[in-house]
Amino acid sequence: MSRADRVAARLGERSADLLLVSDLVNIRYLTGFTGSSAMAVVGPGTRRFITDFRYVERARAEVDAFELERAPQEFAEVLKAGWPEGPVRLGFEDQHVSVRQHARLREVLPDRIELVSAGGLVEAERAVKEPAEVEAIRIAAALVDGIYDWLFETGLVGRTEREVALALEEEMRRRGASGPSFPSIVASAEHGALPHAEPRDVEIREGVLVTLDIGAVVDGYCSDGTRTWATGEIDGDLAAIYDLVLRAQEAALGAVRAGPTGREVDAVARDMIAAEGHGEHFGHGLGHGVGLEVHEGPRLSRSGPEPLVAGNVVTVEPGVYVPGRGGVRIEDLVVVTDNGCTVLSATSKALRTVG
Repeated sequence: MSRADRVAARLGERSADLLLVSDLVNIRYLTGFTGSSAMAVVGPGTRRFITDFRYVERARAEVDAFELERAPQEFAEVLKAGWPEGPVRLGFEDQHVSVRQHARLREVLPDRIELVSAGGLVEAERAVKEPAEVEAIRIAAALVDGIYDWLFETGLVGRTEREVALALEEEMRRRGASGPSFPSIVASAEHGALPHAEPRDVEIREGVLVTLDIGAVVDGYCSDGTRTWATGEIDGDLAAIYDLVLRAQEAALGAVRAGPTGREVDAVARDMIAAEGHGEHFGHGLGHGVGLEVHEGPRLSRSGPEPLVAGNVVTVEPGVYVPGRGGVRIEDLVVVTDNGCTVLSATSKALRTVG
């Protein structure tokens, strides 16, 4: 069964007859199209693909099993026609469609077409990876492991956070990535207390912790991995925090398998961290899905209600962030299996000292 077939089979969940797909990531997942302008309509016996003049030839090369339609000016004009007879409940991706876009759809669609919210149907399929997708993510993760090896050899001390971030992103492109899957995080000393710190024009000094959060995109698929290194001897409280985060991360990895909810796995690490007095210093979720986007389903968090299933690819990344002192985050990328998980991140998690 194709991806489009599987999505069409889900339409009953939203009482929809057809699904209008407008999110470009979802369109790529369903059709293989890599351009920046397209829509698709999917349903039992319906496979419409709409693009404009710029991408017609690309669509002919990339998109199979869909009827190609060229939009003359705006996509809405094409959507005036081509629908089955009688009333049609047309699902739309409400998490991606603006109020203005919805109003325009309502303006051009025939009155017999009823718009119904149907966001998340494609994302639900994307959450369970096919073997080829897992392999693409594995390659992207291995590339990041290579970047960590390269960084360890080239060193951090005396370079600014921004210099390191720019250099590692250039290096990942040299090694075959199309680019980073998110802006790289290089956060030293007290700056590491910001989970999503932006690299500064500040030199990395000796005797501090440095958090490095790196992801690469290879063939459209993302990776995500974090390591925290020392640049010399660090204070005992920071070493203790590192030990705590590592123990919590390993315990959470041991809980990842098909069956538990994201909330339950999150609690394994969160309870350990809270028990040692740092509950207020771990404010984000334990992890998230990774695939065509670096943040997608499922969620490992206090609000993650869905059970994990085999084929999910998720991060496991607890952290402790102490204002004015610094932070520690350790993150692996894993594939969920029936009986556990396969870890894709190979870089050592021991507290390493880098020059």
